[in-house]
Amino acid sequence: MRAFRRLCIAVITVFLLLTAVLNIFLVVAKDSNEGIYRVEAKRLADEIAKTGSYDLEQYPHITGVFTADDGELYTSDEYYLIIEAGGTLYRVEYTVGNGQHSIAAVNCVLGALFLLIIGLLYYIKRHIILPFGRLNDVPQELARGNLAVPIPEEKSRFFGKFTWGVNLLRESIEDSRKKEITMQRDKKLLLLSLSHDIKTPLSAIKLNAKALAKGLYKDEEKRRTAAESINTRADEIEHFVSDITKAASEDFMRFEVTPGEEFLSHIITKIDARYAPQLAMSGTKFAILKYDDCILSCDPDRLAECLQNLIENAIKYGDGRRIEISFDKMDGCELITVSNTGCTLETKELPQIFESFHRGNNADHVQGNGLGLFICKRLMLLMGGEVYADIRDGCFEVTLVVKLV
Repeated sequence: MRAFRRLCIAVITVFLLLTAVLNIFLVVAKDSNEGIYRVEAKRLADEIAKTGSYDLEQYPHITGVFTADDGELYTSDEYYLIIEAGGTLYRVEYTVGNGQHSIAAVNCVLGALFLLIIGLLYYIKRHIILPFGRLNDVPQELARGNLAVPIPEEKSRFFGKFTWGVNLLRESIEDSRKKEITMQRDKKLLLLSLSHDIKTPLSAIKLNAKALAKGLYKDEEKRRTAAESINTRADEIEHFVSDITKAASEDFMRFEVTPGEEFLSHIITKIDARYAPQLAMSGTKFAILKYDDCILSCDPDRLAECLQNLIENAIKYGDGRRIEISFDKMDGCELITVSNTGCTLETKELPQIFESFHRGNNADHVQGNGLGLFICKRLMLLMGGEVYADIRDGCFEVTLVVKLV
């Protein structure tokens, strides 16, 4: 707030100084312009003295020249002065400039402009500075985990949507926290349950193994039965381990998709606005090929997230020469392909790239967690679509298959 006050004082001071300088300039110019009629009268006297005649068109500030023969020499309703030329007196009438009126008009305009500036500064203070000040501590409190921090409602068109978005952010963080707690509790219950279930077949395996080791089963049939029991119990344990692996794979990230419809052009426009300036600065050619606009059956935000993941991967793992988005249609679906040059991934790794935490042989010196393509796969499946990858002519291509409406 203090910085804004200083800014207001500086703006007002500079404006007043400029006004004072402008007034001084106008006064000097007025005095200079209003004295020019004397110069023209002197030139007129010289011309009459030399030639005995004159041409008023050469004297724009002089409106008339009269002698005693034209009437009373010293009587006139106009501004005039008396000159002497060739032994004769002349009454020279002239116009006075409206410099005083010009100064007044300019000051009226400056006064109106000054009031406008004051009003604008007040408006900025009331509708932008003060509301922002009330929201200034909210992000820090949310970062500390204080989800109960009060967020004042703002009807201002500048911050109304912002406060609404912050409230949504708080609700999202709170919901994510609840989901995480629920997920951790479910995982612990699952692990406890499975560990208890594993103990039974494990005990049977140990008993049969000890009996076989000590030679307690003299009959070949009993030995075969014990071995089969061990194998059956091992299958049970393998099944439990598979359940644990599946639960861990499915629950570490939860995805929510809201089915809807969106124009392809709207999504591509957002992607272009986000990445075109960034890639232009880095020298990467970013090309969006021609496409026919259509309506997609998808969650617009999630589809945009998938495209962002693919472009981020292209930036990280490509050679920085070219990133391209191309389009095609097939069997009632829109195919959106993101490709980048400089692919060093081996073809044999393609079947694994959509697995969680998988990183290819080209990721040794690139930061990442191996989740980008995994997230794309899960989201596209939830939206009723598909995603696949290919390598062509040294370019890595990932294609999103989105259903058309």
